[in-house]
Formats: sequence, structure tokens, C-alpha cells
Amino acid sequence: MKIGNDVAIKALFEIDESIDALVKQIELLSYVNPTNIEEQKTLFFASKYLTDPVFKYPEINFDKFKLHRELYTQSIELIEDEAIRKLYEDIIYTYSGLIRCIENIGNDKKFYYNCLRCFGTPTENDVENAKFILHFEDENKEVPAFQPKYSATEAEVFFKDFSKKYDFSYSIKQSDKMSAIAMVLNNIKTLVLNANYTYSDNEIAVLTNHEIGVHMVTTMNGILQPLKIFSHGFPNNEETQEGLAVFSEYMSNNLTLTRLKELAYRVIAVDSLAKGYTFSRTFRLLHNQYDLEREEAYYITVRAHRGGGFTKDYLYLTGLKKIYDYYHEGKDLSLLLTGKVSLDYVNEIESLIESELAIPAKHITDSYAENKNTNNKVDFILRSLK
Repeated sequence: MKIGNDVAIKALFEIDESIDALVKQIELLSYVNPTNIEEQKTLFFASKYLTDPVFKYPEINFDKFKLHRELYTQSIELIEDEAIRKLYEDIIYTYSGLIRCIENIGNDKKFYYNCLRCFGTPTENDVENAKFILHFEDENKEVPAFQPKYSATEAEVFFKDFSKKYDFSYSIKQSDKMSAIAMVLNNIKTLVLNANYTYSDNEIAVLTNHEIGVHMVTTMNGILQPLKIFSHGFPNNEETQEGLAVFSEYMSNNLTLTRLKELAYRVIAVDSLAKGYTFSRTFRLLHNQYDLEREEAYYITVRAHRGGGFTKDYLYLTGLKKIYDYYHEGKDLSLLLTGKVSLDYVNEIESLIESELAIPAKHITDSYAENKNTNNKVDFILRSLK
């Protein structure tokens, strides 16, 4: 790769630094999670699932117009290498799209259409894959490993113990205003646990591999990179990052049919958005037609409908299939751990490493060292997905 002369390389780093300073202010998950999920759940259940929740969201604490303007005034024409210049163009368009998502949270149509631009929506194939998974009989959830057991405070101990495998440190906090049961906030190197949730042994095994083994690993690897793009995220990185995270569950022998079904229900919920379903109709689809227990149906519906229609959730299953195939083709997973990167830009990542503008991943997902999966049914399903 011909990156360019010293002047062009200096310009690349200045543009990268400038974009990083701007996008540090944008963490979509910090804004799209309703602050009144539990209160609205009580009202929704009392209405016999007929009255849609009215969600409230955190206030936006940045100047939206100024961010847009400063993103588009970057002198990316000074980047000599065409592939790298195109990558930074894509980044600017992506982050401008995320700002549009944030500024329209709560405005259903505008938020939904901006989400479509950022994350897309399930294809017919994706929906068929989800329905294929849901045809399989449920595992026995009565076994001890699936029983709720640990409070968020007790769960913290397991995360801290698991993290001893890695040479990095991060913060852990709890929140009672989130629809996920755990998540990593990349920009502040923080694992957030759902204060209202009681975790099972299986969920602890899944989440330690998923959140720490991949999301925190790629956060920390991204910080070590010369170019900040690896830290704030490549375009379309969500599908790759979630695929890697669920794949770590598979490699550590913690990916169950129950978990695959959860990902399939998310696809069904997001597809219902594309069909114009309201919150209550999506919930009833999951609860009545698919016999999903009402608490789980509620939180999956919240995840899909928050903000006005958050389509990202279908990417967990599509990402898993792509990473599963990538691994079984004998390709290098460590390239995808170099930061918040995307499968779409593997060639660019390799070129940046060759040009010493990026470094190989220092932290490697522990479960990727050996395939410990013994669940033949899970393997059969993943192989069979279209």
C-alpha cells in the first residue's frame, strides 16, 4: 500500500485525531436506553398488553449541528491512499448518521429511518434463519445452570475473576435504566450490569466471554492503536463485533439453543418494525404466537422499539453466521480483534498493519485459543443457516 509521503501521513493522523475528538461525544447506547423501562412495564402489563409504553430518554449533551459541520469540514482529500481515504469518507458518513439517530430518539419515524441507514433491517433470508432456529425444541431450562442465582453485585465478582486472564483494567457500574442485562460502554471503558437482573451460572459464563472476552478486548486493543479509528469504530462494526462476541460463547462451549433462540426472537422483533407493528403488537407476536414468557418478550420488544425503532438487534445472528463461516474457512480472527473493526475492511486492516500505521492485536480472546464446543445441535444449526 502506498500511504503517501510524510505530509500525507501527518494529514492522516491529524484528521484521525480530529474525528476522534468529535465522535468521543457519541455513544448511541448512552442515549437510546429508556430511563423508565420498569415503570412502563408495570403499566403495560396492567393494560393487558394493549397500551404502548411511553418511554423517556436521557438528555443530549452535545451540539448536534456543530458536530455535523465539523465532521464534514475534514480535509480528507489530503489522504493520498485511495482505500484509506474512502474508509475515512465512510466513517464520516457513518458518524453523521449516528448523530442523526441520537437527535431523533423518541421521534419514531425519523429515528427508525435513520436506524435503517445505519444498521439496515433483516432480509427475508434472515427471517427464515430465525424461524428455522425457533423450530427446534427448547432445552430444559429447569437445570441448575439456567436458574437465576446472582444479583448484579454478586455477578461483579465473576467478571473481575474472569478478567484476570487479561492484562487490562476497566470500571464496573450498575444501572437500573437498561434493557440489556450487561453492556460495555466503549468510550469510558466501563462494563455496565443491569441492577434489576438476577443472573444464572449460564448467563455469567456467556456474558464474561461476550462482554469481557470480546467487547472489552476490542476496546482495549483499539486504544493501543496509532490511529483512533480503531477505537471509535469502523463503519458497520456492530455486526462484526456482536458476531465475534457470540462466537466466543460458541468457542467456550456456552452457546446454547436457548441463547440462539433469544437471538432469533430479536430478528423477529426487528422484522416486525419493518412491517409497521406497534410495541404492543410486537410483544403479542412474541408472547402469544411464539409462547415467549412475558418478561423476556417485554425486554426483547423494548430493545427493538426503543428510540422509535432500533434495528441493530438482528445483527447478532447475521454477525454470528459470518464469523462462524470466517473461522471455519481458516481465516485469522485476531485481525478482527485489533479494535472496533468490521469484516468489510479486512484488507485495509492488513494494509495498515503492513504499513505500521496499525499494530496486531495485543489482547486475544481467551476462548479463541481452542474450539471447546461440544453442542452438535448448535453446530448443525450454524452450518445450516443461509
